[in-house]
Amino acid sequence: MDKFEVYVPRLVKKKENFAPGHRACIGCGEALAVRLVFKAIDNNVIVANATGCMEIVASQLPFTTWHVPWIHTLFENTAAVASGIEAGYKAMKRKGVQLPDNTKIVAIAGDGGTADIGLQALSGAMERGHDFTYICLDNEAYMNTGIQRSSATPFGAATTTSPAGKKSIGQFSWKKNMPEIAVAHNIPYVATATHGYPFDLMEKVRKAVATPGPAYVHILNVCPTGWRSATDTVIRQARLAVTTGVFPLYEVVNGRYKMSIDLPKLRPVKDYMKIQGRFRHLSDDNIKQIQERVELEYQKLMEKAKNGANG
Repeated sequence: MDKFEVYVPRLVKKKENFAPGHRACIGCGEALAVRLVFKAIDNNVIVANATGCMEIVASQLPFTTWHVPWIHTLFENTAAVASGIEAGYKAMKRKGVQLPDNTKIVAIAGDGGTADIGLQALSGAMERGHDFTYICLDNEAYMNTGIQRSSATPFGAATTTSPAGKKSIGQFSWKKNMPEIAVAHNIPYVATATHGYPFDLMEKVRKAVATPGPAYVHILNVCPTGWRSATDTVIRQARLAVTTGVFPLYEVVNGRYKMSIDLPKLRPVKDYMKIQGRFRHLSDDNIKQIQERVELEYQKLMEKAKNGANG
């Protein structure tokens, strides 16, 4: 049984600010994650949403799934737009304009719009100390435009631009560690989460939006279409990502690391990979290489949490 720290019980908001009726694929883990995110945030929020799956499936005129103020931005400038909203809100408040107090600014982008195209704007916003929460919805590829690789695609995964073949293992580089990049900016709150652990996800989003200054939450979302997996296994896959150590759950509060789940022993990564077609081509030697890398990175993380490391 997974052992989490005890949180103060909270009521889960019934109102759906990310409403049903969107056009997401069957079994979309990202749509589930977004729904959970906005159950954890009050209605007094402004959202900047990059081009990507959630923008496409939830905002096609004349319909919308969003029941909060929402702005569509480009791939590359989500954090810049959120920064501008935050700066404009503060300026209007200083001038005496009647606005709701304590309005939260939330930026949302996928792994491509975060780790690749939007990294410059995000880095600048975090360095300047804007008071907003940035949420990366990581399904590990550019799924909306045809399952192309991103720098968040895991090593060995087959995509349309990193195909597996006689001379190719698939994705040739290791997944970019975006949470650690956020930590390196010395921001007050960074966390990882997944829809496989919904209450942990909601609690971390609550903490993020309540934190003054920049906060970053990196959410792993299962994509059955791009991962070539069964649509009824999205929760199982998300939980296996955690219990194998492929995607650890943790928080970094003012530079101090804290594990969110107690895992006496990691499950083999093969348990996670064998139910995904994108890894079907990997040999036992490939999987052993990945296993060793996962164990190494997990041990590094555990040491930081044990020692209370500041970055």
